Amino acid sequence: MANLIVRNVDEAIANALKVQASQHGISAEAEHRRILAQALLRPQKKSFFEALRQIPDVGTDDDFARVQDISTTNPLD
Repeated sequence: MANLIVRNVDEAIANALKVQASQHGISAEAEHRRILAQALLRPQKKSFFEALRQIPDVGTDDDFARVQDISTTNPLD
C-alpha cells in the first residue's frame, strides 16, 4: 500500500472531512480513502458524443425516412 501526504489543505476542507467521517462512523483517514476511491475508481460515464461514436454505421438514411400520412379528407371542408 502506498502512503499519500496532502499538504496545504484549507482548514474548512479538513474540518468538513472530519465531520463527514464522523457521520459515516469512520476515521478522517478512512473517509479520505473512501472519497478517493469513489472519485477515481468508479466507472467513468461516457459523454453523449462518445456514445454516438460507438453506434455502428449500419443501414441507410432511407431507413429513417418519414412516412407522410396523406389524409383523404380535408379538415377545412
